[in-house]
Amino acid sequence: MASFAARDYFSLFGLPVRFAIDLVALDAAWRSVQGAVHPDRFAGQGDSQRLLALQYSTQINEAHQTLRDPLRRASYICKLNGLEIDPERNTVMPPEFLVQQMEWRESLEDALDAQDVRAVAQLEMEVRAAVTEGEILLEHLLDQSVPDTARAAEEIRCMMFLVKFSAQLREEKRRLSHGTLANR
Repeated sequence: MASFAARDYFSLFGLPVRFAIDLVALDAAWRSVQGAVHPDRFAGQGDSQRLLALQYSTQINEAHQTLRDPLRRASYICKLNGLEIDPERNTVMPPEFLVQQMEWRESLEDALDAQDVRAVAQLEMEVRAAVTEGEILLEHLLDQSVPDTARAAEEIRCMMFLVKFSAQLREEKRRLSHGTLANR
């Protein structure tokens, strides 16, 4: 069984280290690599071979999930370039983003107080557009010959908020649509 332990996630799947990746090619490579080490292929071998296959399979799945998710992929590229995102300890965000964040929160509270599902839907579209803009910026920052990981890390932290807030907006919109606002 080939060793996968020393490879980075991109080389594991034969892909260049880039934020903009071909997800179809990633999925095809994942199926191929996963098929080669899937634990079922080693069912008739010793416990150590089966355990090794299980470990490789787990690593391959983690690599696939990381590269499929834009924020995890961007964070991983930063890590490969020596910069850990560490959002729990490093919460620095640009002041203009913090102001925007407060305005969005106020807009959400106003919409919920008015039970205005359209206002929540509009806010959700605005936040999704910001996520798309962030992904475009991350591609620009990370796919340069010398990635700007410091600026990318700042953008990743902002996008983590946006993704979480977008999920909250979807849930609030669903609750308003179904008349369950009192349960929030």
